[in-house]
Amino acid sequence: MKAIAVYPGQPHTMHLEDVPKPDVKDIPGGRGVLVKILRVGVDGTDKEINAAEYGHAPEGQQFLITGHENFGQVVEVGPNVPSTVKPGTYVVATVRRPGHSLYDTIGLQDMTTDSVYYERGINLCHGYLTEYYIEDAAYIVPLPASLRQVGVLLEPLTVAEKGLNQAYEIQRRLKVWQPQHAAVVGAGTIGLLATMAMRLRGLEVTCYSRRLPPYRNSDLLITLGARYICSQQVSLSEASEMYGPFDIIFEASGFSPLVFQAAEALGKNGVLVLSSVTGGTKKVEINTDKINQGFVLGNKVMVGTVNASRTDFVSGVDDLVKAEAFYPGWLNNLLTTRIQGLENYEDMLCHLIEDKDAIKVYVEVAKEQEEDHE
Repeated sequence: MKAIAVYPGQPHTMHLEDVPKPDVKDIPGGRGVLVKILRVGVDGTDKEINAAEYGHAPEGQQFLITGHENFGQVVEVGPNVPSTVKPGTYVVATVRRPGHSLYDTIGLQDMTTDSVYYERGINLCHGYLTEYYIEDAAYIVPLPASLRQVGVLLEPLTVAEKGLNQAYEIQRRLKVWQPQHAAVVGAGTIGLLATMAMRLRGLEVTCYSRRLPPYRNSDLLITLGARYICSQQVSLSEASEMYGPFDIIFEASGFSPLVFQAAEALGKNGVLVLSSVTGGTKKVEINTDKINQGFVLGNKVMVGTVNASRTDFVSGVDDLVKAEAFYPGWLNNLLTTRIQGLENYEDMLCHLIEDKDAIKVYVEVAKEQEEDHE
């Protein structure tokens, strides 16, 4: 079968690889789930892996199959797979696999203290830009058929789900914490999904981003009942004075200096959630005394979110269902750029690099089994 792969450590080596089709018996204990891939979302991670910025092949192999934002349909299951997963079921697989820390042993590999990560499509584990994959049922999350058009958005949504779940878990210390005002910094895919998740939780949300409105992303935010503020017109501090104080700020801009502006703008007893994985060597001058004093006297918290646990995937499914009910058609509007077939990986890369108006680029690998719609 076909797969899109790279030779890790060698830049710009994305290619089609011919690999054996997996078998349900490849997973021990009768817990195997064979999945036919329908769609795979791609993002900056895939672009950076192709540029050899990070990523390693599985042990004993020279190539890494990329792609982590998966969505597929079950073909076959082993005898010990839960009955909620059966042939025809739509599923998404989680990304990170256990390493060796204490957290890995209790199912919290997204909180691992290991320096080496085992992540499908990213590092040391093959990903989902292929025709079929096999997985242990423990890492499979079922979705209702009503989400078959938008299920490929679940994995990126879990970045926001984890961040928000962690924020609410941390703030249980306050006993009566009831956030009302939130800000999202950045209006890309994660920022849009984070805004949606917070609107579903009843928060008033202000999205702060660089581009002047109106454009597709700002219009989508307004459809959610959120507010869009352009950073070229208003500072984040000014936005906080006008529409805050912000109980939660979710930073998803990919521009690290904004983290410190957000830290300064955060309200008392607030949580700053960081989701941008930034490289490089940017340096800025910041108001260190003001930020430090604000965090100490204001009982503020800063927490990072990357990857996600199975619990976050499950809560993400719930939010996708709610979003389809409260904002019908909104999620589908995020799927801006379809690439037909694995063989068109060069077109996929082109859109990732050059198409600044794309929200979600995804590869349609195969059509679903029509007879399983009911």
